[in-house]
Formats: sequence, structure tokens, C-alpha cells
Amino acid sequence: MNGPSQSPNTTHEAHTLNWLALEQERAPAGHWDELRGAVTPPNPTPSLPLATQTVSSLWQRFIDPLDKSAQACEAELNTQMQHVQRQVRDNGITYNVYAAADQPQRPWSLDLFPLMLGHNDWQQIESGVLQRMQLLENIMADAYGPQQLVLSGQLPAALVQGHPAYLPAMHGVAPVGGRFLSLAAFDLARGPDGLWWLLSQRTQAPSGLGYLIENRQIVSRQFPQAFEAMPVQRLAQTYRTLIDGIKARSPAGALAHIALLTPGPYNETYFEHAYLARYLGLSLVQGNDLTVRDQKLYLKTLQGLQPVHGLLKRVDDDWLDPLELRAESSLGVPGLLQAVRSGNVLVANTPGSGFLESNALLGFMPALAKTLLGQALVLPAIPSWWCGEAAALQDVLPRIPSCVIKPTYPYHTDRQSFEPVLGHSLSRQEQNEWAGRILRDPDAHTLQSWLPLSHQPTWQARTDGDSSIGSRPVVLRVFAVTDAQGGWQVLPGGLARLGTREGIATMQRGGSSADVWVQTPSQSTPPAPPSATSRIPTASDASAQRQRLVTSRAAENLFWMGRYTERTENTLRLVRLGLEVLNGENQNLPCLLNFITRMATHHGLVPAGVPPAGQAHRVFERSLIAGLWDQELATSVGFNLRSVRLAAASVRERLSPEHWRLLEQAEARFFKPHEDLSAPETPSAQRGTVLDTASVQGLLADTSQMLAALTGAQTDRMSRDDGWRFLSMGRHIERLAFLSHALSEAVQLGLIAEQAGFDAVLELFDSTISFHAQHQQSRTPQALIELLVTDPDNPRSLGWVAHTLRGRLRRMGTLADGATLALAQGLPDWHGVNAASLWPVGAALSDNDPPLPLQNTLNDCESAARQVSDQLCALFFTHSGEARFSVSV
Repeated sequence: MNGPSQSPNTTHEAHTLNWLALEQERAPAGHWDELRGAVTPPNPTPSLPLATQTVSSLWQRFIDPLDKSAQACEAELNTQMQHVQRQVRDNGITYNVYAAADQPQRPWSLDLFPLMLGHNDWQQIESGVLQRMQLLENIMADAYGPQQLVLSGQLPAALVQGHPAYLPAMHGVAPVGGRFLSLAAFDLARGPDGLWWLLSQRTQAPSGLGYLIENRQIVSRQFPQAFEAMPVQRLAQTYRTLIDGIKARSPAGALAHIALLTPGPYNETYFEHAYLARYLGLSLVQGNDLTVRDQKLYLKTLQGLQPVHGLLKRVDDDWLDPLELRAESSLGVPGLLQAVRSGNVLVANTPGSGFLESNALLGFMPALAKTLLGQALVLPAIPSWWCGEAAALQDVLPRIPSCVIKPTYPYHTDRQSFEPVLGHSLSRQEQNEWAGRILRDPDAHTLQSWLPLSHQPTWQARTDGDSSIGSRPVVLRVFAVTDAQGGWQVLPGGLARLGTREGIATMQRGGSSADVWVQTPSQSTPPAPPSATSRIPTASDASAQRQRLVTSRAAENLFWMGRYTERTENTLRLVRLGLEVLNGENQNLPCLLNFITRMATHHGLVPAGVPPAGQAHRVFERSLIAGLWDQELATSVGFNLRSVRLAAASVRERLSPEHWRLLEQAEARFFKPHEDLSAPETPSAQRGTVLDTASVQGLLADTSQMLAALTGAQTDRMSRDDGWRFLSMGRHIERLAFLSHALSEAVQLGLIAEQAGFDAVLELFDSTISFHAQHQQSRTPQALIELLVTDPDNPRSLGWVAHTLRGRLRRMGTLADGATLALAQGLPDWHGVNAASLWPVGAALSDNDPPLPLQNTLNDCESAARQVSDQLCALFFTHSGEARFSVSV
């Protein structure tokens, strides 16, 4: 007989009980509990039976698919949290506080559980944000137009013309495309009343659009059943709307060239800049990639100056134009404001929107909404008082214990700025001190009511197995974008920021994030499941296929990325060979020791003054090992490896996540043993010591394998455009110079006549297997020369390298008036050359004999590699031939 079936309500209750059994923290008293969909009562009963507790309907839908016991559920959630953290690492998602070049990037912090919003909640948020977006547009139009709001006394001049972010140079300038604002972000929090309140707004360069897409893709994969059960509104259409809107309103229309302006790889959100450029199909540019000619904006590319019609900026306005704003800025473009004033480029957002971000403005918005829109605000803002008003100042000073003290002009060094301060966290003396500061400079201070933030469930995974559901305060950032018709759309989701139990922590101070799920209206047809590989088209017209533009900066970084990659491989192989010689059976062979000494010295792998290997084996060996991680030695293996990553960081939008992860892993693994020995917790007797030779050889072997994988990524996983050709040329120039010099030294020192020396040359050329396969044990100079110099099929032979480099230069013959064609002709050509003509049979090397033809050939080869490098830099990087550049219209 079958047992009695359980009713749906009984099943829901069982799931809820299993879930709540994992809860260790709940929302504090007086705060809204997102899990339960209600405010926590003032004196919650700790011993309240689980069976009498409920969760919100949204969380019930989320919990139901997790049909497991509390113990099994805990194990599954721990596994899912590990998947989330691994995916963050694998995707290379980082958030840094202006990362230093020598510091590892900090992984993005993402919680396992999403913040879930029902349809009614979202209606309030969406309608309120749309209304406020329109209001901000009208305020900015008045501030840079008739200025009636200031003249009529509805807005203080100190918050408009007196705000450091207001740009008088843009007054009277009509916005390109008819809108000042293309994008804005609104930070919201839910109060104890269950309603959402506006905390602040961002209009200059709001961040988060890239991170929230990554959050969605990672978290939705962990809970696919719950994602479909809600169902959750999709995000991609809003991104399409943003780009189509910028294009439609730009001077060139739907086929406009749009770029994303970033401060560069040391910016805290650079990952997002690179990710968005790749996701949206935009050119990722820095200020020095752009130039203004005849009041038009151009991108400096290998193909010439290409027009830019729209700029999605991630640089604050102060730094956009050193001619008219901060003269010391290297992040902007001289003449950019004039190009905007002339209507030749749309900048999103129009420069000068920063005054809208002032916290003081929020207190004036209700009255402004009635004046400008004839409406009351749908989305309330947290009560705010600007202390620059005498009446507000007297009213608010006694409220300091219940308020948050904020700067009126944040992020501006020419006005007083400070971190927000919670009044209730101050002692009576500190409150009096702050009151004094406010009275001395009232304009610079704004007070806002303190709002008990709602609390979001979080998963607290612990390695000791005692994992649990915690609770953290949450602030929601939502985004509004302008569409092609000049209207606005709100992205149906957002970026949730989680803080500590005491309050919201910014991402700079260790805060975390969460995905945001917005419920689709019940009458809507659920959209198709999300695709991790779906991407937004780069042009409205599908037939308009645009060639990928390569900026001069990107080409230079790719060129040096190639050179440093090859240089790392070559020097690493040289160190491995040196350690094998110094610890092998041929450690007393003079010619081999001289070869190792001269090669290591020439390539800067040992400091000057170190005794030669032939005089002091172990001293030379210890110096060779210690130099591997020398950060100040610009020729060390560690320096070269780190330089690969730094060059790659500047072109990260061109690299796959797997490619970037390989770079980070190779660098981290290489430096870890050295860092461990230098760490403070290392016993003092071991600190600063050198790794033993066996450990170093193992580390070098592992690093060599990762470099081989990196070579594969560069060779077969990148589009073969002009940028890739520069990377390839960088590698081949470096290989040609290194191998030519190595073979020249080997010939001069007589290594070829010794079997051990013969084998060492093959190993340095990474051609041992090829030699044995083709020549067995025929160890003649002619067989060696045939494989290492003239062989057209050996990628390590000088002939193959020169031939490939020549081909790359010819492919770029359309650039720089064909200057690369002449460079190609200057490279040596060994096609059809007989090895015996370079090293005649029977020829011996002695001081009395003339040099072999091979030696002159090798010298010419090394010289040609240097010449090609210098000429490429002059033609494309230093712009000594700037007059060659044409302007594409």
C-alpha cells in the first residue's frame, strides 16, 4: 500500500523547516527581513518554534527545489558556494583599490543567495526611478540653460554653479542627441515600512553594469530551477537599449563608432571596463588613444585616425580635458569639451552632471518635481537637510545623534570632503565637535536621517563544517538608460551590495555583492533560459561588419606582451640548462661552463661581479637561483613574467578568461615559493634563504608547462588581426635575436665539437627530439646547422622564424605607406641555402682561421632583429612618423 500523500502546504512547511534550521542570524529588531518579508519585531523571541515561522512567497519558491534535509542542504549550499568562488576566480573578476603593479588583484566578492523582488516592489522602484530620471534631466537642462531654478530661489546657487562638478564651459550648450543623461544609477534601501527609499544617485560614471551581468550568470547557474520558477526578468535587452540609444542620438546614427573611455588597468573597476567593452562590442580606449582634430574626436589606430561618434565614459568629468579642466590630467583628451560643444561627439553622460550627485540635492527634489513635472515623487528619498540653509541648520543640529553626516561635495579636493559618519556611533563630545565643524563650514555638510536597512540572507560557508545562513544589510543599485527615442528604461535587476551587521560596507572596504532577481509579471510569457554565450550585436544593421580597430597603444602592449612571453621562455630555458650543467656530469667542461656564464651574464640573469661558473660553481648557482625573483633586475625571469601580465592587463578586453587566468596562475605559482620564504610568519632562520636546486628545477619545469599553454592561447585562441600580428612579431623578433646570439656564442666557444655542448645547444633551441628524429646520431655541424638555421619546418630554426616574421611584415604592407615591406626585405632569407655553405665540411675553428660564413650570418641576423624592432616602434608606437597618418571619414 502507498502511504498517505503530502499536501503542497505540508511540503512547503517541511522545506521551510529544513531551511530555517540552518539560520544562525536573522535581521535585527526594527529592520526589514527580506527572508520573511516582514519587519523584525522589537523583542523577537529567540526560542520561537521553527514550525510557527514563515518565509516570504518569493523565498518559498526559491527554497522548494532544495528538497533535502537540513544536513544535505548545508552540504549542497557549501558546494554551490565553492562553485561561485571558483567561477569568480576563473573569470578573473576583480575589484581593486587602485591596485599596485606588484600586488595581486582582489577577487570580486559575491554571495550565493540573490536579492529577490516581487512584481509589486519592482513597480514602485521602476516607476519611481523613471520619474526621477526625467527630473534629473530637467534639472540639468535648466542648470546649463535658463537657470530659472536658481533665479527663482528653488535651488541654491551653491549647489549648482557653486558645486565643483558644475562646468561653466558647458553652459548654453545643447546636448548632442537631445539628452544630457544616457545612464544613471540610483542607490536604494528598504526601510522598516517595507518601502524602498532613495539614498543617493550617480550620474558621472556609475559603476556596476558589468559586475551585475557576471553576478547573474554565476548565481543563476547554481539555482536553475528556482530561476525558472519565479520566473526572473532578463537583462540583455536593456544593454541593447543603452547602446542603440547612444548610436541613434550620435552624429553618425546607427552605424556610429562608440568607444568606452577607461582610466586604465590600475583603476579599481578596470575588470568591468574590459568586460563591458567586450560584452557591448565597444572599443576600449584610454585618453592617449584619442585625439581631437578640427573639433572632431578620433581614435589613433594602426590604420590611421578613425572617427569616434560616441563615448561611454568611465572617467570623472574633472579629468576629461586637460585644456579646460585639470591641467595635470593624463586620463582625458585635450580638446574633448570643444568637440562636445560643436556637436560632433556624444559623451555619455554629458560632462557637467556631477553636481546632480550631491546628497544635499535630495532635500529639494520633492518641490522640484512639482515645479518641473507637476507630480509628487513616487519613490521617496531619505530625509536630507543641507546645512547651508540657515533654517535647516538650526533644525538639524539637535538631530545629529539620529542622522548620518555626509559631505555636500564628495570626492572633490577643492572643497571639504570626508567619509560619512553615523551620528549614533559618536560620543557626546564627538557630536559636539561635529556640530562645531558644521557651524564653521555649513555649506560643506549635509545631514540625512539614519535608515535601518533591510537585511538579506547570506550563506556563511565555513571550512570547519559549521556553515549557516547569516544576515547582512543590503543596498540596491538600479540603473536607468536612455533609449533611441529619448525615453528611459530601467534595467530589471541591479547590483545588491551587502555590508557588515553594523552597516553597509563599500566595496573598497570589503563589502560583498549579490545578484538581484526581479519577478516577471504573471501574465507574461516566461522568456527563454539565459545563455552564458549570448552577446549583444555591435551594430543595428547586421550587414554592417566593422573591421576590428587596433589602437597604437593596444598594438604596443601586444607587441611587448609577445616579446616578454618569448623572453620569459628563453631565459627560463637558459636557467634550467645552467642548473642541469652545474649539477650534472659535465659540470667541469670548460667550454660549457664558459657558455653558461657568458649567456647568463649577457641576458642579465646574474648580477655584475659574480664569479664565473668555472671559478665558483656554487656561488654562480646560488646567484642564478636568487636572480630568478629579482624584481629590480629588469632582465630576471620573474620580472619578464610579471611584465607579460602587466602588458596583457592593458589589452584585457582582447583576451579570453582562460588566457587571463593562465597568466595569473603562472605568475602566482612562480612567485609563491619565494614569497613564502620571505613571509613574516616564516621562521627567521629560513627567511630570506634560497630554495634548493631540486625545488627550483621542479618549479621551472612547472612554469615552462604553463608558458607552453600560454603560447597555445596566443597562437590559436586570438583573432588574427593586426593586433595579433604585432604580438606574433614581438615573439619572433625576440626569438630571432636570442637564438642567433646563443648559436653565435656556442660556435665561438667550440661547443659544437663536444657532445655535451652539442646537446646543450639542441636543448636551448628546444630541438632535441626533432634532431634525433631527423639525423639520429649524426652529430655533424652541418646536420646541426640544417636543423637550427635553414630548416623551413622547424619553428625553432632561424630560417623558419625569419620567414614567419617576413610574412607578418608583408601582411601589414598597407600600413605606414608600406614601410613594413622594406623591413621584410631586410631580413635574412635562407631558402635553398645549403648548410655546408655556412659551415664547410672539414672546416675547423681556430684563432688563425677566418671566421665561418655562419658567424657573419648570425651577427647579421641578430642585428636585423634589433633593426626591425626599432623601426616598428618608430613607425607605430612613438609616432615619429605621425605625418603618415591619414584621417578616415
